[in-house]
Amino acid sequence: MYAPTTLDPARDLLTVRYTSLLEDGSLVVCERSLTGTQSGPNMPSVQHFVRAQMLPSGYLIRPCEGGGCIIHIVDHMDLEPWSVPEVIRPLYESSAVLAQKMTITALRHLRQVAQEVSGEVVLGWGRQPAALRAFSQRLCRGFNDAVNGFTDDGWSLLGSDGVEDVIIAINSSPSKFLGSQNASSDGLSALNGGIMCAKASMLLQNVPPALLVRFLREHRSEWADCNIDAYSSATMKASAYNVPGSLGGITGSQVILPLAHTVEHEEFLEVIKLEGHGLTHEEALLSKDMFLLQLCSGIDEHVAGFCSQLVFAPIDASFADDAPLLPSGFRVIPLESGSDVSPPNRTLDLASALEVGSAGTRASGDCGDSPCNLRSVLTIAFQFTYQNNVRDSVAAMARQYVRNVIASVQRVAIALAPSQQSPHLGPRLPPGTPEALTLTRWICQSYRMHLGLELIGDNSEPNESVLKLLWHHSDGIMCCSWKVCTI
Repeated sequence: MYAPTTLDPARDLLTVRYTSLLEDGSLVVCERSLTGTQSGPNMPSVQHFVRAQMLPSGYLIRPCEGGGCIIHIVDHMDLEPWSVPEVIRPLYESSAVLAQKMTITALRHLRQVAQEVSGEVVLGWGRQPAALRAFSQRLCRGFNDAVNGFTDDGWSLLGSDGVEDVIIAINSSPSKFLGSQNASSDGLSALNGGIMCAKASMLLQNVPPALLVRFLREHRSEWADCNIDAYSSATMKASAYNVPGSLGGITGSQVILPLAHTVEHEEFLEVIKLEGHGLTHEEALLSKDMFLLQLCSGIDEHVAGFCSQLVFAPIDASFADDAPLLPSGFRVIPLESGSDVSPPNRTLDLASALEVGSAGTRASGDCGDSPCNLRSVLTIAFQFTYQNNVRDSVAAMARQYVRNVIASVQRVAIALAPSQQSPHLGPRLPPGTPEALTLTRWICQSYRMHLGLELIGDNSEPNESVLKLLWHHSDGIMCCSWKVCTI
């Protein structure tokens, strides 16, 4: 079983399964773990895994008169919660979490397949439901592989730069993920390259996971770097291993093209078109649109789910069924609210960068069970291809990029969090909207690139101060944008 975050190891299971067809036509599948006290084989747990126990579980499929069937599912697990940090232990102790993660997910999948087979699901783009479902599964599996980084799949860790906030792992066997044909055709094997993953997990407070992921989906410019997007897109093609920064240009708006969605709309697949616009004439000639295949789930607060997730991968405009995918993205998992207990030192270290203001401004338990006591764990994983001769440069880029993304997500989380008041500090002023802060940065960047001067002086000012300086600038500022069109 995949671990949902980078804070905990994956689980393995040793089970025995029994399948039987009953006299009334029902099909029963029973499964449970084998232990040393039974007569079956006793295999040791795999390194870097924690052996979980499956108590009697299974499926009962009963036929209905006139067609159809009724499915009963029982999931009963002991996931050894003692082996994970206390702050995320509810993910391994709660029966509600287990139901959302396994039971309800299985029922939704079966319902989706049944409606696809019956022809009730209508899709565009001329794609078969099975092909689109395969894309969704590949995105999820690729993201989970990146988060877990199993050594059996060829992953190994790179040394850190002295700060343990971001984990860098490499895989020199990309055929495990891209397929031997794709890995060879893309030049990954021929150019002696591989796959690199930069990942991290951190705690968030006071922000609903669905709201955060929905914002990350709709406002990509708030956290993404266009040069990194261009690098990721280019390196999926042969002979394209430039180090980010040499590709130039900035990305214009994004266009979301719906592709498919599940019956209950809790998950949907889409294509993201990133329109390329250069700041200079030369960059405008070189700019090209980029495409991402994106899977989004859990952004509806009214639909229960295990997590909110945004996973994407660069894809060629041809959108072939066998196109290689290198997924990256975000996963936000809510933690059960409860008493405000101080977590272990390991978790405090991971969450220390999230503290805003003085630690003494809010006493423990002040918010009770209100929304301001909401806690969640965010996991970020970004994958890149690399050549061995530039591996260290790509590693430095990936590590810094994930740190920049973390900083952006923290800033967005603060902006989205409900405002709180302190009797000592007075009302908290709402920060500028993320869109306004982004527009401010673009205006200053464009002014600097075209005129070689700083519009508002020192760029080290906080975002809100920069926005205030621009708003009260002594000169009038007029901004124009253009798009090259063929005649």
